[in-house]
Amino acid sequence: MSFTYQRLNKDDVALLMVDHQAGLLSLVRDSNPDEFKNNVLALADIARFFDIPTILTTSFEDGPNGPLVPELKEAFPDAPYIARPGQINAWDNQDFVDAVKATGKKQLLVAGVVTEVCVSFPVLSALEEGYEVFVVTDASGTFNLTTRDAAWNRMSQAGAQLMTWFAVGGELHRDWRNDIEGFGGLLAGHLPAYSNLMQSYAQQTAS
Repeated sequence: MSFTYQRLNKDDVALLMVDHQAGLLSLVRDSNPDEFKNNVLALADIARFFDIPTILTTSFEDGPNGPLVPELKEAFPDAPYIARPGQINAWDNQDFVDAVKATGKKQLLVAGVVTEVCVSFPVLSALEEGYEVFVVTDASGTFNLTTRDAAWNRMSQAGAQLMTWFAVGGELHRDWRNDIEGFGGLLAGHLPAYSNLMQSYAQQTAS
């Protein structure tokens, strides 16, 4: 069976941040809360570093789901912000779909809360529309490992690629020579272990 490696293309990808809301974040139990928030903000930093068009959306934020976490609003002050009045599947909201189409990108990075609903539903809808979809697994969260794994299986069987924020960054960057200090500094800001590497590198290059 032949295989085609479909890589992320920084010039043809958009990021969809779906329902990272204060109330919903309290439901995330499949990862450590501090690590999860770090992963979400790392993905945001990657999108800004590579100038990836980003769309923010919330669901019923006047209800128990709560508002979008403020760090994402601050990170993307000019991004389309779609406050869905009630649609559970973001793809059922025409303003959201129009914003996605307006990017002109064929690839979509998707992350959100909770994984089996807020992420899975628009991912499946986008796949049906012909997009290449990449799910950022560690910037998405849900109740437990059982629901997470069921969602991952459903999306991957439909054709979505499952990735982590670190893999997203590496695949977009492609070559260390593009900007080792900039990209390495981004990684160091979210991974303490990588900070050690960058400190060692700085000492070596200074001598």
